Amino acid sequence: MTAELVRGQNHPLPQARLEIRVSAGAPLVTAATLGDENGTVHGVEWVAHPGAPALPGLEVSRQAAADHRLAVDLDAVPDAVHRVSVLLALASADGAGPSRFGAVAAPFVAVTGLDGTEVANYTLTGLEAETAVVALELYRRQGAWKVRAVGQGYAGGLAELFADQGLPQAHRLAGVVQAAAASGLARSVPAPSPRTADGDRARQTAAPDHATAASPGAPGSTPAASPYDPQGAGGPQTPGGPGRSAPQPPYPGGATAGDPAPATEPHAPSGGGPIDYSHPRRQHAAPPVPAPAAPPAAPGQTAQPVAGDATGWSMDERLYNQVWGMFEDLARTAAAYRSAVDFAESRMEKEIDQALSDPRSRIGGQGDAAREAARARHGQLVAQAREALDRDLAQLAAEADVVEPALPAAYARWDNPVWHAYRVPMEIPMAVRLGDLRLPEADRIRIPMLVRLPLERGLWIDSGRSGSLDGSFADTHDPGRLALESAVAHAARLLAVHPPGEFTVHVIDPAGAGTQALAPLVHSGVLAAPPALGAAGTADVLARLTQRVDLVQMALRGGAADALPPGLDTSQQLLIVNDFPHGFDDRAVTQLRYLADEGPAVGVHLMMVADREESAGYGPLLDPLWRSLLRLTPVADDHLADPWVGHAWTYEPALVPPGSQVLQQVLAMVAAARHSWNR
Repeated sequence: MTAELVRGQNHPLPQARLEIRVSAGAPLVTAATLGDENGTVHGVEWVAHPGAPALPGLEVSRQAAADHRLAVDLDAVPDAVHRVSVLLALASADGAGPSRFGAVAAPFVAVTGLDGTEVANYTLTGLEAETAVVALELYRRQGAWKVRAVGQGYAGGLAELFADQGLPQAHRLAGVVQAAAASGLARSVPAPSPRTADGDRARQTAAPDHATAASPGAPGSTPAASPYDPQGAGGPQTPGGPGRSAPQPPYPGGATAGDPAPATEPHAPSGGGPIDYSHPRRQHAAPPVPAPAAPPAAPGQTAQPVAGDATGWSMDERLYNQVWGMFEDLARTAAAYRSAVDFAESRMEKEIDQALSDPRSRIGGQGDAAREAARARHGQLVAQAREALDRDLAQLAAEADVVEPALPAAYARWDNPVWHAYRVPMEIPMAVRLGDLRLPEADRIRIPMLVRLPLERGLWIDSGRSGSLDGSFADTHDPGRLALESAVAHAARLLAVHPPGEFTVHVIDPAGAGTQALAPLVHSGVLAAPPALGAAGTADVLARLTQRVDLVQMALRGGAADALPPGLDTSQQLLIVNDFPHGFDDRAVTQLRYLADEGPAVGVHLMMVADREESAGYGPLLDPLWRSLLRLTPVADDHLADPWVGHAWTYEPALVPPGSQVLQQVLAMVAAARHSWNR
């Protein structure tokens, strides 16, 4: 089974003779460096590049190309070599071509056997201004070789990269490599022509000439953040982007905390032509495995939707991209309808004003006739817009009915039958479902809210009473209880979608107010330790996690990631904090802010269950904390916005159906797998 790596993840290599295949949307230069135990490259003779492509056990391409194959024989590399780093750099001549990785499709790197069987692969998402990147690292550990997804980019190009690896002649060597690449650009292999992966199923709807649609984003752009970035702690939050910046969401790069939603202004299609609702980020080079194709449609009828018909290197990625396409399609469809209705209303008002501007037409049947004519035209335009909306919604609903049952456990609702066949995974999925999104125009269509893994920001489960749209909070205890139950469901899902030993959950419950809601996590034995109580327990957990962040940061900055203390838990860490700020002193609050800011980059994540008003005594001190977290609610609430047109979407949390035992069953399997793994 192919391991689909995320940044920082490693995987054992089953054989010594391998191929490393690189695919990108622009000509790249490949190189490789041989490093010692500390990763230091001792000289130019330890670097393979187009000007000197062969080293013992290693050979790279001799020219710039969009696709490369590097040959590796780990048994033939010198004994002093403990790391083989695979490097990618943009190739351009005289300023032609892309100047940064953010302007091209995300490079894809696969490690295969000589027979073509994939061992592991890695998509380098989240790159922006970088012009060179360390893609993969093959390293020797206790006599065995492993591959690690690195994804470390350098805006200063190969010179900065070589210098970071300890080469004293870094700038000179970078010039040699670029010169060799420039001499080979005339014979370089260009990138394959992009195609619309869902061209056979592009949703193009003939809209009335007054309808408008938001401008699509640049095709092939790579998202760099979670798709649900906030406009502010109290305002709407906008879905941002698919790739992980160190992902990602498969998502369009969007707003940062406190920024307005990056929605584009609508524009009317010229000449009454069709509006293209297809997802612009589905335009990529063809993946090696074709997506499922829809059966031919009968004449005059729309083709039936097929689950997984977007591009991607795996079914999970195709479904992920398809969900994002549905998200954008619904946003643009609703935008076209709303714009058409606004146009009809403004046109009616203008026609009535013009008719009544003449005093002679204000009295008698002439004025009444003008009003009736204006209202009739308004009704006709609205009916046309509604017809187009209903047609598009019917197609989206049909697609949702096909996609929802096909979703894997990480993307599925708790009532999906896939959970009854649940098995603890051995690989981390691309994303996880945290709820559903819907619009008032399409109340029955639910778009799964998928967030890339590993989490790039913490979660805030808002226990404030303002979170309910329907007034479902019956008493003052309901908000906190429902918020903690929602947090438990999210934590259980995160545990369930990670391999054994790859995700650890800690809980701080200073007053012990969450004992009942936390029971599924406590009784199943999936927690690292019982929930911490009181100020002393809070301080102990925060101190340990803060120390872990410090140690991992120092190891990464020093290039000694393998030198961490033996007993250090290197899995992803989730800290659930209930009833904040109860039990927190000033030092604990400072540590919490530090974990929120620095933790996600080194695998420590927060899940706050809190009412912001209860911590109002801290004033603006905690504003950065709230803005850094993705706000979710335990009940339906319209606080999220899309990045295309800025619609306010109603968020519905992913809760376990009442009376269902699926959560306990899944947690029992997770606990059993963890126990077997730790023996």
